[in-house]
Amino acid sequence: MRMMTRGAAVAIAMVCVVAAWSMDRPSPDAVLIGNFGADSGTGSPRVGDVYAGEGVVRAVETGEALFSRSSSDRASRLPSPLGAWTAIDHGDGLVSIYGRLERKRVSRLPPIVEKGVMVGAAGTTGWSEEKGFYYSLFDRKERQWVNPAVIEGRRNDRRAPVIQSVTLMDSQGRVVDASQAKGLFQGKRTVFVAAADYTETEKALLAPFRMVCSLNGREVGAVALEALSARDGKMWIYRNGLVPVEQVYAGAFGFELGEAVFIRGQADLEILVQDAFGNVQREEYHFTVE
Repeated sequence: MRMMTRGAAVAIAMVCVVAAWSMDRPSPDAVLIGNFGADSGTGSPRVGDVYAGEGVVRAVETGEALFSRSSSDRASRLPSPLGAWTAIDHGDGLVSIYGRLERKRVSRLPPIVEKGVMVGAAGTTGWSEEKGFYYSLFDRKERQWVNPAVIEGRRNDRRAPVIQSVTLMDSQGRVVDASQAKGLFQGKRTVFVAAADYTETEKALLAPFRMVCSLNGREVGAVALEALSARDGKMWIYRNGLVPVEQVYAGAFGFELGEAVFIRGQADLEILVQDAFGNVQREEYHFTVE
């Protein structure tokens, strides 16, 4: 039986309370085109889910209305990336946020919002590339963004994620494609993994849920995307413990999983990628190290 990394165990423990719930998705019709943990394009992870499509956006769970803002409000001179948005407190510090809504259809919410009540409609306000909306969950007690997949009802997803490439980089910045190399010189190498999961409609590829790298049966790096912490003005991710997100997302070759030390002899590198619903993809690479 595989041992769980300390970082992954902490991440799971921190979200286990909210995971006991089963929240609805904010829209049964909109298409998920970008998810929690995906590279935002700026070397940092996305902290919510991006949906494309038309129609009504609904409260994922019963809660207290916290805030609603039309994109035409002038609370700040700076434009909001969320555009027209609203937030609902579900208790125990967990808040759902719905953004990029249609300006004229942001609902006037009662003090207590029932699960399934309309909070707005898909729109193009904020930093939108196409009509849709943005949805995220924030745990105010733990000061962390929570992956919505942790507490949504299970989707009918049986397809494993895809390992697109595995790249090894030495201290001199020289890179090797693990799928092409048969031999390596001994030494320390950083392991990068490009991996993705499918959407239901295959219109986009999503970020995976967990990634693990093992060398000769020993785990050397693991990234868990259950949650992202927001502390001291920085974003932190679980990779064998909390590290700044830049250490995972700054590379040009995918997610940086950690460092592996290759010593003379035979070396077996295993990469495991899992989606949010338990589907797993494994790849093994075998090297002769000189």
